[in-house]
Amino acid sequence: MSPAPVKVLVSADEMAAAERHLARRCPVMKRLIKTYPRCTIGQSRLDPFHVLCTSIISQQLSVKAADTIQARVATAVLAGATKKGWFTPAHFVEAEHEILRAAGLSNAKARWLVGIARLVHSGEFSFAKLRHMDDESAIAALDALPGIGRWTAEMYLMFALARLDIFSLGDVGLRNGVNRLFNDGDKLDDEATLAIAARWAPYRSIASWYLWRAMEAAPKLA
Repeated sequence: MSPAPVKVLVSADEMAAAERHLARRCPVMKRLIKTYPRCTIGQSRLDPFHVLCTSIISQQLSVKAADTIQARVATAVLAGATKKGWFTPAHFVEAEHEILRAAGLSNAKARWLVGIARLVHSGEFSFAKLRHMDDESAIAALDALPGIGRWTAEMYLMFALARLDIFSLGDVGLRNGVNRLFNDGDKLDDEATLAIAARWAPYRSIASWYLWRAMEAAPKLA
């Protein structure tokens, strides 16, 4: 018996259309799309709570450091984990602060993970409602959670909801990529950066993915 097909949020036809659009609008994107494998945004369903947790862990860290700390946190809390090894609210609602700190989390990140877990566990925060919001409303709802700023909310929209037109102005990897590929490494201001990103609409998330590939600086969220 053949395995069941993997459910995706972005079909192969949708991704191909996005890449054709980007290649037409931007010579740099055309080159990146030819250089790197196809974008994986929306190609697997990620658990929403898990994405929030990994986003918080990744804040202000290199990809390597985030991977290391995430593995330590998983070892500390994932007893009785789900089959895919995803974090769930139950892993954190009663987690001892000292155990999370020993895994490498800051005091703040440890508090945030427990706080969000309790809000989700109690039903005060609903991922189902979030899926039906427009981008800015969803970002605002996430930003209201402890430890979730705009960057983390934008990463969530890209990777958990597969929203295809997000560009995170606050992401260092993306800013460095735009500076290097469009301005010989010299720093561009916000207005100039947004003007470059505007040419990628309505697929700025896909363009961001290729910029991360070029910079080898993609956030670790799965």
